[in-house]
Formats: sequence, C-alpha cells, structure tokens
Amino acid sequence: MSKELIRLSDCFMKFDDDVILDHINLYINDKEFLTLLGPSGCGKTTTLRIIGGFLSPTSGDVLFDGVRINDVPPHKRKVNTVFQKYALFPHLNVFENVAFGLRIPRTQTVEQEGKTVSRKVKLPKQEIHDRVMEMLEIVNLKGFEKRSISALSGGQQQRVAIARALVNRPKVLLLDEPLGALDMRLRKDMQQELKRIQQEMGITFIYVTHDQEEALAMSDTVVVMDGGRIQQIGTPEDIYNEPKNAFVADFIGESNIIDGIMRADGVVEIFNRKFQCLDKGFAKDEPVDVVIRPEDVDIVDESQGQLRGTVTAVTFKGVHYDTIVDFYGFKWLIQTTDFCPVDSHIGIKIDPDGIHVLKKSQYSGMFGDYSSYSEEYEEISDADYEPEEESGHEE
Repeated sequence: MSKELIRLSDCFMKFDDDVILDHINLYINDKEFLTLLGPSGCGKTTTLRIIGGFLSPTSGDVLFDGVRINDVPPHKRKVNTVFQKYALFPHLNVFENVAFGLRIPRTQTVEQEGKTVSRKVKLPKQEIHDRVMEMLEIVNLKGFEKRSISALSGGQQQRVAIARALVNRPKVLLLDEPLGALDMRLRKDMQQELKRIQQEMGITFIYVTHDQEEALAMSDTVVVMDGGRIQQIGTPEDIYNEPKNAFVADFIGESNIIDGIMRADGVVEIFNRKFQCLDKGFAKDEPVDVVIRPEDVDIVDESQGQLRGTVTAVTFKGVHYDTIVDFYGFKWLIQTTDFCPVDSHIGIKIDPDGIHVLKKSQYSGMFGDYSSYSEEYEEISDADYEPEEESGHEE
C-alpha cells in the first residue's frame, strides 16, 4: 500500500482581494508521479510553490511525513524544483552545474562534550564526483561533463537542470512546466525520459502543466484544477473516461457536451431521441450533461442513424478526419477514418458505453458546440471586427 508523503489540508490562498486557492485538500503518496493540470490562473503553480516553501498559505496546513512544515524554508525541505527557465550557470560546465549544490557546506548538528553544536561540513571531493557522474548517467548525459552549457540543446539543458535538482537526493521533485520551451518532438521524447527517471530514482514527482496530453502520458495521478478549486482527482484513464463535470470533460481531450434528460436508469434523451447508456442513480427526468467523445461516434448511412446530420467541415489529421457535423443547429466533432465530404448527410450510432451522463454544474452550457470556435476564429481574423462594449450598469 502506498505511503502518504504530503498533505495539503484546507489550504486557502489570497493575494489582496483575489482568491487563488479556495480551501483545497490533497494528499500525495511517496514515489508517485502526480500532475497538477489546468488552465492559466487555476492555482496549480501556487499549489506547487506552497509545497516547495516559496509561499505560505493564508490559512490551512502543509504536512510532510505527518509533520507541519508551513514555516519551514525551501532549503530545509526535502524538496527541489525544476522551473521552466532552467537557470543554469553559463560560466560553468555541465559537471560543475550539477555539482554546485553539493559544494555548499551543510550544517550538521553533533553532540560535543555534552552540548549540541552546529558546524559546517563539506562533502568529500570523491563523493561529489561519484554522485554527479551517477546522476549524469541517469539523465543520459554521460560523457557530457566537460561540455559548455551554451553548447547543449534545449533538451540537454533540461536534463542538466533535472540532474542538478536530483543530485541532492530530495524526496520530492517539483517541476513547473519544464517542457514549455521545447519543440513538440522533443517534448514527447522528454515525457518518456521524465517518467523513466522518476521510476529509476523512486521518488515523488509533482508536475505542473496546462497540456492534457503531457498529464495523460506521464502521470500516475492527475489533479484537474480550475478557479482555485480541485475539480477531479484520478488516474489518467479515470479522468478521461469518467469526467466529473463539463469542465473536466472539455479540458481533457475533445468532447461533445449536450443537454440531456435522464428518463430512467440507463436511458437518456438528447434531441428528443432516447439512447441507451450505462449510467444510473439520477432522478427521473433530471436535466443532465451528456458527454460523447469524438472517437466514440460511428458514422453510418443516414437511413440507419440514431441521429441524422449534415457535414459542415472536414480536416485531415493523418490517421483520421476531424469531421464537424450539424445536428439540429448543434455542431459535433466526430473523429473517423471515413471521409465524408462537406454538405453530405450522414447518420450516427453511439454504443451505450460511449455515452457519459454528468450532473449539471456551474460549467453546464459553456462547452461542447464546435460552432463557437469557428465564430471566434472569424472574429479575430476580421480586421474590422470590434467587440461590443460591455454595459457599465446592471439592468
């Protein structure tokens, strides 16, 4: 059974009049790869900085191994951080960048003549050398120790930053969007590398990103945040397949989110048509959000479809087509290997396990109609477009 390492208990954070974290509760297990995922301003980086000791919560407790550490400074926590800007020393080579933290004398408390005495202790040169070389091998930079930082690629510089953070043997590594400066191919490679390093080192990684693909690819646990609150915690599979509300469904992957009515256990109605589903426990005729992933929709002949619609746009994505289909004025995204030309009439079928029914929430009605994206694009592409001025008074 996993051992709890970190707990945030009723943490509230406020800057001036802005609430950044709204009484969040979260625990993180030892040797877990946990990702804080959400849009800009959701509170994920603030959460990371509170764990690292760079910020103290306005109220609430931060516990490490069961001990309250709210007032413990960063350098005294068993935690290190890798930022998006790696902050490497350009005048030092790879070896010296990684060794930098090890060369700083440590304060050691000893008993001497019946008294407790604090003294500065330096690590032996051989131990520093051995630990640096071990870490460079772990991050696949063996042979690079004499290389100048300026002669490294972005991915190699990131590995140096990770090695420098890990060489002090922290129990937790915090990573604040460290892949943000890398190109797409390198990001994918580094996702695999980070997971490998975490498993090889056997320590806890807490990762911050707004990229849902990164979160799904690397994490043991994903924490989805918005508005300073935790929206859902679960495995990548749980978060994707069983979102708790419309925000999570929209933020994690693509989703069609439609207003529905739960007519009975296992029966939901959308567009005045009844569909079989696997969901139960709703009140009879309860209004609900219905989530249908684009890959869970099968295109069939119009005469055989549970719903019939008109194709309005098609985009080739390599392994599939992104097909926008208008159903009674509401536009869906369907991902299919079948090419359906614009203006063609099609039918669709959805298996019961492809329909996910959610309780209504504050996010209901905000997502799901793909016509909104095209309208926004047309607005920002129009040089003469001027948004309407907001009214300065309440009606």
